[in-house]
Amino acid sequence: MPKPRIILFGTGEIAELADFYFTHDSQYEVAAFTVDAAFLTTNEFHGRPVVAFEEVADRFPPDQFHCFVAISYAKVNAVRAEKVAAARAKGYPIAAYLSSRATVFPGFELQENCFILEDNTIQPFAKIGANVTLWSGNHIGHHSTIEDDVFLASHVVVSGGVRIGRGSFVGVNVTIRDHIAIGQKCVIGAGALVLEDQPDFSVVAARGSERSPVPSTRLRNL
Repeated sequence: MPKPRIILFGTGEIAELADFYFTHDSQYEVAAFTVDAAFLTTNEFHGRPVVAFEEVADRFPPDQFHCFVAISYAKVNAVRAEKVAAARAKGYPIAAYLSSRATVFPGFELQENCFILEDNTIQPFAKIGANVTLWSGNHIGHHSTIEDDVFLASHVVVSGGVRIGRGSFVGVNVTIRDHIAIGQKCVIGAGALVLEDQPDFSVVAARGSERSPVPSTRLRNL
């Protein structure tokens, strides 16, 4: 039986990665890429055609192709959410990707336009909304809920019973204590330790390590 075919929205690094993952680890075959006409700079990407989104349904009709929006967390995930809605409005079924190297359990339901990469562990009774990106190596604790349009970078620890609000971004190496509620469209910066609830639109930023005034050439035993 032939694989179902998809159109990837985007031609950036995330779209390039999505092409790789869908090609090598999914039931789908990538047929083409699409971008808004204003951003169309090439007619080909990785050997596949690139077409203007305004015309994509004419060349790749939605009754024959699925669509996946492979773009970043720009404007706190609003751009990705808008493009998913636009693809749905054209009549496209929205695809999703779950790595064969991710750990999930019975009862897990993969929602549309999710992009869940390798080494994610999603424990029992955790819920992942639609249009959620889980970059590699995250822990999603039991009974936690990640709402729609969220982006988690790598090596995030979400403890049990946590709720992450719609449209939020969580950076690399963040730790969120159990039963914490993070509001909508929050930005939790790399390395943050979140020990209390955060209201909508919060920004939590950990301080980076300071550079030593001593140059490396003066360090002993190096």
